[in-house]
Amino acid sequence: MNTTKYLFTRFMVAGSMMGSALLLSQSALADAAQPGHYVIDAGHTSAHFSISHLGYSDLQGRFNTIEGEFDLQPGGGSKLEIRIKTASIDTNHKKRDDHLRSPDFFNARQFPLIRFTSNEVKYNAKGEPVSILGKLSMHGKTQPLTLKVTAKRAAKDPWGSYRSGYSASARLKRSAFGMDYMQGGIGDEVELKIEMEAIRQ
Repeated sequence: MNTTKYLFTRFMVAGSMMGSALLLSQSALADAAQPGHYVIDAGHTSAHFSISHLGYSDLQGRFNTIEGEFDLQPGGGSKLEIRIKTASIDTNHKKRDDHLRSPDFFNARQFPLIRFTSNEVKYNAKGEPVSILGKLSMHGKTQPLTLKVTAKRAAKDPWGSYRSGYSASARLKRSAFGMDYMQGGIGDEVELKIEMEAIRQ
């Protein structure tokens, strides 16, 4: 390697490392979201899921209609409720989506909402939520569920509102909610991920 190419490579590596360090330090110094009552911004919130399809691949899907609110109170009194419209399921395949809405799976007509309600919210030392223990109601069944939470940015947005963002994830078994159709072909374990923005009221 000639000298010019060597120096350029070292310069790019050093620049990349400095950029990463800066991003990490900014993240570490970011303030936790202000306590208060928040309403989920449905236009910037999504619930995604992943499930095995015959072992060939992991099928990806989402729900397009989600709403809810939460009270962020690190000192006590925190609570979260998320409501998802079952019929809004979307796997980018109309025939499959119609089947998923049928009594074989979600039975969207009889059970129009999937609802998560918190029992306890755990915070880290910065006052950011890190796990939310609660109950998930789906398909006429209610089971305990814990969401693992990562806090993102919390700040005033370009429109003058105070906004906070979070990623949440969990794993659950569809059979625990009475959805047993095609067990052994379609996977039982479902990976759930929620990307959420909320506006302080």
